[in-house]
Amino acid sequence: MTEVFEDQVCPFCGCLCDDIRLEVENGKVVKNDNGCAISKAKFLNHHDDRIESPTVKKSAVSLDDAIDKAVEILASAKRPLIYGLSSTENDAHREAYKIAETLGGVVDNTSSVCHGPTILGVQESGEAAGSLAEVKNRADTIIYWGSNPQFAHPRHLSRYVRVQGEYIKDAKADRKIWVFDIRKTISANVADEFVKLAPGGDLELIGALRAIVRGHPLDVEEAGGVSIEKITEIAEALKGTKYGILFFGLGLTQSKGRHRNIDAAIRLVQDLNAYTKWNMMPMRGHFNVAGANKTSTWQTGYPFAVDYAKGYPRYQPGEYTAVDMLVNKEADVMLNIAADPAAHFPRAAIRHMSTIPVINIDPKRNMTSLLAEVNIPVALSGIECDGSAVRMDGLPLYLRKVVDPPDGVLPDRDVLKMIHTKLRKVVK
Repeated sequence: MTEVFEDQVCPFCGCLCDDIRLEVENGKVVKNDNGCAISKAKFLNHHDDRIESPTVKKSAVSLDDAIDKAVEILASAKRPLIYGLSSTENDAHREAYKIAETLGGVVDNTSSVCHGPTILGVQESGEAAGSLAEVKNRADTIIYWGSNPQFAHPRHLSRYVRVQGEYIKDAKADRKIWVFDIRKTISANVADEFVKLAPGGDLELIGALRAIVRGHPLDVEEAGGVSIEKITEIAEALKGTKYGILFFGLGLTQSKGRHRNIDAAIRLVQDLNAYTKWNMMPMRGHFNVAGANKTSTWQTGYPFAVDYAKGYPRYQPGEYTAVDMLVNKEADVMLNIAADPAAHFPRAAIRHMSTIPVINIDPKRNMTSLLAEVNIPVALSGIECDGSAVRMDGLPLYLRKVVDPPDGVLPDRDVLKMIHTKLRKVVK
């Protein structure tokens, strides 16, 4: 018997595409309509590469024994670090924050190594925000800056840009796409205009654009690797649009300047709003990294890098962020949830990870599971358990369960709740 699920939300990237049609047979997803290649791979191969059972020091144990060992390790820690949360649903986040507060530990999410500078820029200069629906229906000028959506967000263009909207009747003729990057990406190949800037030249180029938009001539030949003539042309085009949107990725947040780049980009958008309507939006990667920032702010008052050592939440990016704590050898235990830091962190951080107990909660085998002392398999959010997640524009969406997880495998929220319940009995 085939079961059909219409309008399923895809739990892969920050687009959270909500028009996926799935067919399920014998507990497996056998067909994915509308999804991109990555979406199809995630749904159709959800049963592959699983952590088969809870383990302690590579030996299979029961779930209760694995949780007892995790509680024992966490309770003895002096400076525990809870990290991840970007590839699980919002209810799991709540339990992670409870664990951090009970232990007096630090809780951080993956935005600290991707769009953390975006948040710092917003905190300093405000936020010019809008929705993806507005982009689809109104935007006639689209900028992708330091972002390669054709690779990282494969349906972003086809769902929101190269598509007819309420006030956009011809997606090709009525919209203009600009790509700003240091190299010509596959996304640049489908853009109307490609602007190649010098590596690390983002802040200088944005500053030059701001000056020209505000009517201040520049007595230089180029800025950020782009000629002043071209910058002037770009500035006039941006001022002349009806509704513009600036999408930006890690090419802007992680290049030279970091949060200062975002601060400058926000101020550029504010300057443009003196002439017409402009918004900006980060191209969030993991499907619920935006949700991790939202739930952290709801629960702690801060979006990431939160320390409970004093008994109340404190916020300090650069000190309480996961990479910094590991590189500085401060963390003596790491609880990793729905992330793979061993595959992405710098070598010095991974080196310290290999010297401390790591508790890894994840459905699949990954680099972190190889060095973890305790591995606890869990259900895949949006496939094997329900929940909620936050799209890149801040819209919360409901994730539906379509198949059962393997026998004995629970959602992240349930495993974390079990850990917290037992921790409260042993931590004074």
